Amino acid sequence: MKLRWRSGEVGGSLRDEGVSGVGGAGEADRAGSDRAGEAGGITVFVALLAVALFALAGLVLDGGRAVSAQQAAQDEADQAARSGAAALSVDALRTGAVRLDSQTAVADAEAYTVAAGHPGTATVVGNAVEVRIHYRVPTDILGMVGIGTLSVSASARAIDVHGVTREQP
Repeated sequence: MKLRWRSGEVGGSLRDEGVSGVGGAGEADRAGSDRAGEAGGITVFVALLAVALFALAGLVLDGGRAVSAQQAAQDEADQAARSGAAALSVDALRTGAVRLDSQTAVADAEAYTVAAGHPGTATVVGNAVEVRIHYRVPTDILGMVGIGTLSVSASARAIDVHGVTREQP
């Protein structure tokens, strides 16, 4: 390595005029400038990774809430259908027949869904009561990326049975 005094500059200086390939100052400058370009690449990678982790957290938390709400909606629909199926016609029972009172069955089933907090619809088909519940669950994290609610729906069907083991004909 050769050091040369440069007297033309104010105060003078020592300058390294090393041979190329031996690690002179010229190579160190080029290596430093290459690393400066890489720093931006790492920043982009970290930003993308943060967005991906944020989205994953949203799916876990808000998706878990939606799955829980789906199970609750199914339970509500099941219970509402059973409530409607229990509305037997008193006049039919007096004659020895087991038949639903359609108006009471629908009213009881829909009243159950309202009491449970998620109004639904009920219909009577033959001796079966069908209940449908549909509502939306608000999101917390996914709401920040434009997904404000997730849809939840459930349906259930209940029929009156004789005893515990035999379905009514």
